[in-house]
Amino acid sequence: MPNVPMKEMLQDAAARGYAVPCFNAINLDMIRGIIQAAEEENSPVILCHAEIHFKYTPLEQIAPIMVAAMNNAKVPVSILLDHGKSFSATMKAMKLGFNAVMFDGSEYNYEDNVQRTAEVVKIAREFDVSVEGELGYVTRPVSGGAEGADDDSIIDDTSYYTDPEQAGEFVERTGVDALAVAFGTVHGVYLKKPNLDIHRLGQIRDNVAVPLVMHGGSGLSEVDFSDSIHQGIAKINYYTNMALKVSDKLREQLIEKQEHVFYHDIMMSTIHEFSEDARQVMRMFGSHQKA
Repeated sequence: MPNVPMKEMLQDAAARGYAVPCFNAINLDMIRGIIQAAEEENSPVILCHAEIHFKYTPLEQIAPIMVAAMNNAKVPVSILLDHGKSFSATMKAMKLGFNAVMFDGSEYNYEDNVQRTAEVVKIAREFDVSVEGELGYVTRPVSGGAEGADDDSIIDDTSYYTDPEQAGEFVERTGVDALAVAFGTVHGVYLKKPNLDIHRLGQIRDNVAVPLVMHGGSGLSEVDFSDSIHQGIAKINYYTNMALKVSDKLREQLIEKQEHVFYHDIMMSTIHEFSEDARQVMRMFGSHQKA
């Protein structure tokens, strides 16, 4: 099922009451494990690569691998540039074969965010590429381990949350296919128990005509996910928890082994652990058996 548009995936998820998992995949091992899980669970899936991760794997190097994975998968797969901050990164991703891009203009003022996002959408239409925008600001606290620089104190600042009425106008003026919203989630490890504003999320859903996206999904409870999906979340980005869990599993295995450890054995264990975690996430988000 090659090259399934993210727009179509999320519309189906919104209509059927589940969320498509979106996994940051920064190397081949992660891609193999996630695709394996999607095929075993018969789940649609989005593979993404964030601009902040270019320092680990340059976009030009990972793009052909992601495109091949998408085109050869047995289930619907979309590939997304995650948190594209620069115009050049979003353009490069489209030219390299990504069928979806996220332009993250959340650090700009509202009018600049609208204008910059709308310009990306206009160009993306020529490439037949889906576009995700962001309104509000999902914080990235410096102590959260997500390469953020935000002061830890702002995680409770509701002024960063998405304004429901403004969300409707933003979608209408930009033409985005999906909207990432802020309602209490944070990037990276949660520094305190999450307190999601589910009521606000429902208001946003009532004011926009496109599927909603959750960033900062790692660390939430199954109830948090279920409530959020019920109120319109159709795509959930997930990375931090997976990166930590797989690292912990590999550390345990290396400590237990007494004999020589070869890198290729670590590689195969890595693929397996990523696949196992992705399978659990797909079931938790309700995307299994939805392909």
